[in-house]
Amino acid sequence: MEQLLHLDKELFVFLNGLGSESFDGFWKIITKQLHWTPFFLGIFYLLQKKVGWKNFGIIILFLALLITFTDQITNLFKNGFQRLRPCNTPEIKDIIRVVVKRSSFSFFSGHAANSMASTMFIFLIIRRYYNYSFLLFLFPLIFAYSRIYLGLHFPLDILSGYVFGMLSGLFFYKLYEVFMRKYPKYSIYL
Repeated sequence: MEQLLHLDKELFVFLNGLGSESFDGFWKIITKQLHWTPFFLGIFYLLQKKVGWKNFGIIILFLALLITFTDQITNLFKNGFQRLRPCNTPEIKDIIRVVVKRSSFSFFSGHAANSMASTMFIFLIIRRYYNYSFLLFLFPLIFAYSRIYLGLHFPLDILSGYVFGMLSGLFFYKLYEVFMRKYPKYSIYL
């Protein structure tokens, strides 16, 4: 485990070091959920067009429950493990680029978990309607990388968040399927 954490720090130092001041503003924009609103609205529009308003409302409800779930579990992990963020880690904080500083804990990334969970959930629904729906996964990749760039998360935090998010998204999709089978009047495709 010690070796894995050492490699994680080395990879972080490398990836974080790829940044430059001229791009710092761009990555600060990328890391804020609010700036992704046009993207989310576009996805919601495409989804609603295919599934109708009733089914879309159910999807939004499940999505809200999913994000609440992943967010709360992420906080449990962060407070349980209490891993320092890279910007607060004594052995590397003076050699890395710290663009944004936070005092909360690092393991695992809530940005990675929430973005991957919601993307997985939406992807599993929308894939039957759009051939290139796999491109949705660019969102969590770019969104979570911003956390490394800014000095807030180690790669292992991101990867763990992705895995947890993927599993959570899949689990909530299965719950959604069960619900839609139980109440077929809301479904247009099950």
